[in-house]
Amino acid sequence: KGKSSVVELTSTLLEEAGFKTAHASTIHFKIGDQIERNLHKMTMPGRVFLQGFLRKAVRAGCTHAVIEMTSEGARQFRHIGIALDALIVTNIAPEHIESHGSYENYVRAKVSIARALETSSKKNKVLVVNADDKETPRFLEAFTGTKKTYGEQNAGGSVITSEGVSFNWNGMRIESLLPGKFNLYNILAAITYAEAVGIPTEKIQSGIKKVAGILGRAQKIELSSPDEAARIQDFTVIVDYAHTPDSLEKLYAPYAGKYRRCVLGNTGGGRDTWKRPVMAGIAEKYCDEIILTNEDPYDEDPEKIIQEMAVGCTRKEPLLILDRRSAIREALRRGSKGDVILITGKGTDPYIMGPNGKKELWDDATVAR
Repeated sequence: KGKSSVVELTSTLLEEAGFKTAHASTIHFKIGDQIERNLHKMTMPGRVFLQGFLRKAVRAGCTHAVIEMTSEGARQFRHIGIALDALIVTNIAPEHIESHGSYENYVRAKVSIARALETSSKKNKVLVVNADDKETPRFLEAFTGTKKTYGEQNAGGSVITSEGVSFNWNGMRIESLLPGKFNLYNILAAITYAEAVGIPTEKIQSGIKKVAGILGRAQKIELSSPDEAARIQDFTVIVDYAHTPDSLEKLYAPYAGKYRRCVLGNTGGGRDTWKRPVMAGIAEKYCDEIILTNEDPYDEDPEKIIQEMAVGCTRKEPLLILDRRSAIREALRRGSKGDVILITGKGTDPYIMGPNGKKELWDDATVAR
């Protein structure tokens, strides 16, 4: 988790150091100044696409490419043919268990990317790993080159709020507008890589400041006109991709002390059915009001999915609104001064996927606005 955010941060740091970059992530594809939304409903499209993307990047004069890699992509060998210079590992939590067959297989798929780094033809390779993650030793064992670790111990005097984070690192103060402890880790991952490849610390400091927000990742939604916003919106609206229990909990935590109205439909059809009541249970723990709604039902009955989620709420009665647009509208209608409305599960995901391949063009941020 945090992969897309680390892609954005890493690419920005490389650009701050004077390099021309390309990057591919769940959010979008970027080559130099050209950005195209990822409409593939896949973080890693196939090898032909990725190789074509890299060829375009080379032709455009890019010197660095940052690619988000997934367990599913690795399982289908979509990373084959990409000679890695570096690998940044964020953290591991149970996901895609039906697809992989077990949590163990899921972790193995991730570790196989570290082995791809090991066998890469590149020189001066580096592995950057999260020292605070329990699966980190497996990545370290898979690679024999330069290894760098990061963790909370590297962030002295940290201040973490819903408005941003700041901490001491290598004798300087790193300040960011990205909120929450999860973004502290994302920033540490990116700056540890940047330091490993020789980017000056002052460029790291200024580069992090430049990332004011990341689309679909704890993204604050505000009306375009400040005057209109002051008149209409006296509460905070956040859109986030969070679709695992750990991610959801980490998103909710920084907004402690505020009245939290939560819209979630974080459990798509045909996969990870175990987490349906778990996600709703986390919402019950942190949220004052809960609205359960549709996400990506595919060929499953969406009513059945949210009923299975609702089982996780034993103390608070959630509101069940099947239509996602109506659910968001109701949360905003209820919003009052000082509230935070958290809309989770899709982030920048471009479609709501229905039965028989049917899909509805979608964007949570646009709908919320």
